[in-house]
Formats: sequence, structure tokens, C-alpha cells
Amino acid sequence: MRATFTAPHPPDPLLTPCTGDWAALRPGAEPHLAALLPRHSTIVRSSASKSSHGQVLAANVDTVVIALSLAVPLDAAKLERLLALAWESGAQPVIVLTKADLAADPEAVHTEAAALAPGVDILVTSVATGHNIDVLAALLSGTTVLLGPSGAGKSTIANALLGEELLSTGAVRAQDGKGRHTTVRRELVPLPGGGVLIDTPGLRGISLHYAADGLEQVFAEIEDLAAECRFGDCAHDTEPGCAVQAAIEAGELPERRLHSYQKLQRENAWAASRTDARLRNERANQKKAITSHLRTTYRFRDQQS
Repeated sequence: MRATFTAPHPPDPLLTPCTGDWAALRPGAEPHLAALLPRHSTIVRSSASKSSHGQVLAANVDTVVIALSLAVPLDAAKLERLLALAWESGAQPVIVLTKADLAADPEAVHTEAAALAPGVDILVTSVATGHNIDVLAALLSGTTVLLGPSGAGKSTIANALLGEELLSTGAVRAQDGKGRHTTVRRELVPLPGGGVLIDTPGLRGISLHYAADGLEQVFAEIEDLAAECRFGDCAHDTEPGCAVQAAIEAGELPERRLHSYQKLQRENAWAASRTDARLRNERANQKKAITSHLRTTYRFRDQQS
């Protein structure tokens, strides 16, 4: 059933209906979407158009399954980005390492991922052998969304959970493990054991949008170390008494981890500043419009008197 929807003005991508939304419909020959019910979680990234607006990938999500292929080396920076996106949403992330049948040492990758995501369930899976698919199914409840790059096997995992080939899948390139976007839109389908599953297109760009809390969760060990620095505004570079640099020198914190943290913090701050600037401009334009309207009204009254 299709329903019409009157977009907010000015339009804001964060306020338009998205997969996972619950909506109130006004019945009729052509149903009208009267209102969106309040969301308890949203997965938001910066718009692919690089505007200051965010893009909602899915709403009211309980579990975020981050799918990464074991057929290619683990991309630590990409995993950290996806985890920040998931934690910021308010949902619970689960990391699923797919295609274990194509990996030389899947447990080594599991160990590597675990170091990047303490406290997150990580499953090594293979649809080809059925390994851990039942365990994954038991972890899911409510609304689950699949996130990950193209070629990670999201749709293949989804079909295994659904018990039938409902979603299209495609081959990947052997040289880099990347696949075509066989999923071209977000699809919501019911799971046999209850709940629903949202499959999403592969994410090439994963830009953060207001993900401060998510970053704190992903890089909790750096946040804890930073609290012990001598200076509250320590940049963790050459400042004396820097607990973060001391941990790197002691071999307790990989330097790559700090660089990733700093890069994502800069990106998040830039996105937040652009959004703040847009909101200031919108408020200024609204104020100008109101002032102009009042002046027109007063001139009309003066002419009538």
C-alpha cells in the first residue's frame, strides 16, 4: 500500500520517513501519512551529497549487524567507523565475520576484531558450511539492520536467516573482494523466528554525523587515558604528561588507533560545525521572513487608515 506524505518545509532528510519507521496513516482511497511515531533509535550518517544534513539509514533498530568478509584483510578503520555509527544510534552492535570458508585463519581475524570492539559479540560465520548461522539467528530480536561494504555477504547472510532466497546476491571481484551493489534499496522483511530484518546497500562512504557518543564508546580506552593527561586540553602529541603518548611508548596502545581516533574526531567536529552553521542560517532566514511579513502587514494597515 502506498501513502502520500507531505514533506516538512524546509525539507530535512532526518524528518522524512525511513525504513523501520512506525507511522500513523489517515485512511482513505489514497491513504495519507499523518505522522511518524517517535523513534527510539536512528542510524545516521552524513549525507552522501556532502551537505550539512544527515541521512537516516534505518530507524527503530535494536541490533546492528556489521558484516565484514574474511575473504579480504580486515579494515580496522572501516570497522571503527561502522561501530561508531552503530553505538551512536542507540542499538546494540554485533560483528559478523562472513565467508569463513574462504579464510586461511579466521580466528586470527576474530582476535583482531575483538581488540577493536571490546564488549561486542563477534561471530565467525559461513553460509556455505552453515557455521554459526543458528547462533546469529538466536542473537537477533526486534528490528535488525545489516550494515557493511559491498561484497561482505549481507544479502547472503540475510537469505540464510530467512531460510529462502528472497534477496538478490552477486559475485565479488577476486582481486579485492568487492562486489556490485546487488541490494539497491533498503528492504525490510520478517524473520521466521520473530522480528524483522533490514538489508541495506553496501556502504562505500561512511561519514559521521554527530557521533560523539559513538566515538567515546569505540575508543573508550583512549578516553580513559586522556582523563589522566596533565592538561585538560591535551592534543596527545608532544605535550608533557600525556598519558596517551605514554601508553603508546609502553606498547599498550597502537599508534594507528590514536590516529584513527583523532581523524574521526576531526571529521565529527567538522560535520557538527557545518550543521550548526546551517541551523544558524535557517534561523536568520526565518527571522528575516517574519520581519518582512510584519513590515508588509504594517504598511497595509497604514494604507487602510
